[in-house]
Amino acid sequence: MATRENNLPYAQFNFQVGFDSGDALTARAGFQEVSGIGMEVGVAEYRTGNAATNNVTKITGLNKSSDVTLKRGVIGALDLYAWLDDVRNGNRGTRAVTIQLKTETAGSQTPVLTWQLHEARIIKYTCGPLNAKSNEIAMEELVLAYERLTME
Repeated sequence: MATRENNLPYAQFNFQVGFDSGDALTARAGFQEVSGIGMEVGVAEYRTGNAATNNVTKITGLNKSSDVTLKRGVIGALDLYAWLDDVRNGNRGTRAVTIQLKTETAGSQTPVLTWQLHEARIIKYTCGPLNAKSNEIAMEELVLAYERLTME
């Protein structure tokens, strides 16, 4: 839940991602990047042939949520792979995913904004590239599809 309004925008570097599978929090992950949080409400256009005005009526349609991409360094943990495997094997495998933006204050874990992804599932996993001549960190990327977004 948001704790306070800030006169200046919050920095984007202090956030936490949590995965919930029912009663227990199964994984807390330190991700380097979260992108694509969003939603869109569609509209349907309608006009009767005998309408008095020459314009369409816009009717609220279905809600669409964009896919969210999570990136982190490879740490060898298999809990997220187990979730992906559950989805791949035909189980519903949905979870609630919580993304919290924290205050910039050193040592503070106070969330200022929380995004909750409802009925989320992993739809894509990518690792690499792996390069023996590179100095970079091995990265893995998860793409989540979800049904509904709420914010608090």
